[in-house]
Amino acid sequence: MKNPIPRSIWVEKGQPDFVQIIDQRLLPHEKRVNDLKSTRDCERAIADMEVRGAPLIGITAAFGMYFAAIEALRHDDGITCLEKKAGFLKATRPTAVNLAWAVDQQMEVYRKHGFNEKLPGVLFENACRLMEEDAEMCRSIGQFGLALIEQIAREKNGGTVNILTHCNAGSLAVIEWGTATAPIYHAHQKGVNVHVWVDETRPRNQGANLTAYELGEAKVPHTLIVDNAGGHLMQHGQVDIVFVGCDRLSRTGDAANKVGTYLKALAAGDNEVPFYVCLPSSTIDWGVSDGVSEIEIEERNEREVKYMPGMLNGRIEEVLICPETTPAYNIGFDVTPARLITGLVTEKGVCEASEDSLTRLFAESTPKAS
Repeated sequence: MKNPIPRSIWVEKGQPDFVQIIDQRLLPHEKRVNDLKSTRDCERAIADMEVRGAPLIGITAAFGMYFAAIEALRHDDGITCLEKKAGFLKATRPTAVNLAWAVDQQMEVYRKHGFNEKLPGVLFENACRLMEEDAEMCRSIGQFGLALIEQIAREKNGGTVNILTHCNAGSLAVIEWGTATAPIYHAHQKGVNVHVWVDETRPRNQGANLTAYELGEAKVPHTLIVDNAGGHLMQHGQVDIVFVGCDRLSRTGDAANKVGTYLKALAAGDNEVPFYVCLPSSTIDWGVSDGVSEIEIEERNEREVKYMPGMLNGRIEEVLICPETTPAYNIGFDVTPARLITGLVTEKGVCEASEDSLTRLFAESTPKAS
C-alpha cells in the first residue's frame, strides 16, 4: 500500500544543509514549505506549531541536533554549546515525549562517536534513520488497526464503518500514514467502506484544518463535527469505533493527547464504543507510572482560545470571538486513564492499556522504570 499524503518533513537529495517542512499553521488554505537551517529554526518550528504531532516533533528535534552539532563546532566551548542546545530543544514543548526521546537518541550517538568534525554527518544519518523508522512504525500501526476495522465491517455485513477521531493524528503529525489515521487509510485502500467523523478540535482546529484536509486529499469519506457532538453520535449508534493518537503514554497505559480526548473516552465507555489509542513505541514514557498526576500538561497562549483563524475574503485572518478583556485558560492536553482505553494499537500489535501488556509486547526494549 502507498502512503496517500506527501511527507511532512524531508531532505532534498544532495542538499543536507537544510530540512524542509510544511507550515501546518496555514493549512488548509495555503501550502507553504519552510526551510529549517539551524537549531533555532527547529526550536521555532516546534514551539510555534509549524510542525506538530509527537512523532514529527521528535524528528524535527533530531534534525535540530544535527544543526546543533554544526553550530557547536564553530563555538569556542563546543561541547557545552551542544549540550545547551539539546536542553533548549527539549524545552520547546513539554508534553510530547518523542521530543526528549529524539534528542536523547542523538546525544547517545554523540557520546559514542565523540565530538569531532564528523559528528554532524553522523547525527544527520541518524536523524534520517529515525525518520524512516517512524514511517515504518506508522505503516505497521495501520496494518494492525486495519484488522479492527475489518472485524466491524464483517459484523455489519459490509456496511459503513463509522470512525470518530479527535485532533490530527494523521500523516501531518508523523512522517507517513499517521497513527490514528493509518488504519483508516489502509482500510480505504483495501476497499472497506469507511466514514470518519472529524472533531473540529478547538482551540487550534487541527481536526477541521488538518484531518479534514488529509482525508479530502486521500478521498476518504468524512464529515466535520463540532467537538461536543461526539457523545450524541455515540448515543445514537452512529460511531462504531474511536481512534485517537497520543503524545505521551505512561507505562501503565494512561494516554496524554489533545485536550478533549478524555471526554470522548468517557462518552465511548458509557455507550460501549471501542476506544483505541494508536501510537509508536517512541511515545511510551517508561518512567511515568501515573499519567494523570505525573505528565506535565502544556499551557499555551490564551490568544489561541480567544481568536479564531480562517479564510476571509481570500486572506487568512484572525477573528476575536469573545470580549477582548475576557481571560482564557488554554491547556493543550488531557490524560485519559488506562481504564477507559479498550486497547493500544502499536507497531508490534494491539494490546491492553496496562503495564503487564506493554511490558510483554515490548519485552526486548522495556527499560527499568526509574
